Amino acid sequence: MFELDAPIAQQAIAQLADHSPLIHCITNTVVQNFTANLLLAAGALPAMIIDPSECQEFAQVTDGLLLNVGTLHHQHCPTFFHAAENANRYATPWVLDPVAVGGLTLRTEFCRKLLSLNPSVIRGNASEISVLAGEATSGRGPETQLSANQALDAARQLATTIEGVVVVTGEHDLITDGHRTLKVSGGSVLATRVTGAGCALSALCAAFAALGGDRLHNVASACWMMSRAGEYAAEQAAGPGTFAVHLLDGLAQLRKMR
Repeated sequence: MFELDAPIAQQAIAQLADHSPLIHCITNTVVQNFTANLLLAAGALPAMIIDPSECQEFAQVTDGLLLNVGTLHHQHCPTFFHAAENANRYATPWVLDPVAVGGLTLRTEFCRKLLSLNPSVIRGNASEISVLAGEATSGRGPETQLSANQALDAARQLATTIEGVVVVTGEHDLITDGHRTLKVSGGSVLATRVTGAGCALSALCAAFAALGGDRLHNVASACWMMSRAGEYAAEQAAGPGTFAVHLLDGLAQLRKMR
């Protein structure tokens, strides 16, 4: 396991700013606005399309897809599933954010079904990743009962199964393709006091997954960018409310650095 080198992350951030990938976010209703603003601040372009017919059309032009099951309803499941199918059809990278799997039946069974479509990236906390890997554990809603290190073996197994990248976020972030593992340290505990920081990171992972080059390094760079922006925001903020605003500013500052 190696800490991601800053020059690698900075190169990926510059590539993101140059290419401005268009990211289709099918995400939970709590975080749509924050997710869109975060992608814009980082240098990507968000699209929050949810109608099934438009999703099918849009699959031909988007650069990346996020599927976040935070406010999943059974009526949404076909839209999510077909969006993933279309992403595979057009060789578009897609990210699964399995919010609160393990504690609730619908989302747990549905996310396991989505695994059959081999997501390019899965981003979750330690409990969520462990559940998807087949271990009998769960968190309390979106909260985890495990550390990132405790979920590393499960993450490696899951990454091998989907032939993709798995991100375990927590006290530090672990990013693995099943063979190589990178670590990203830093960030701020205030990120856990803001609704949607993790969900928005999943969207950022989709943006970085759309870049050329080593996908493991690119996705790890999304985590690095978020952690550095979190540190900047914590220095400026008086509390969680201003932290969320300064987090966007931190991402924008990093995007401008060349």
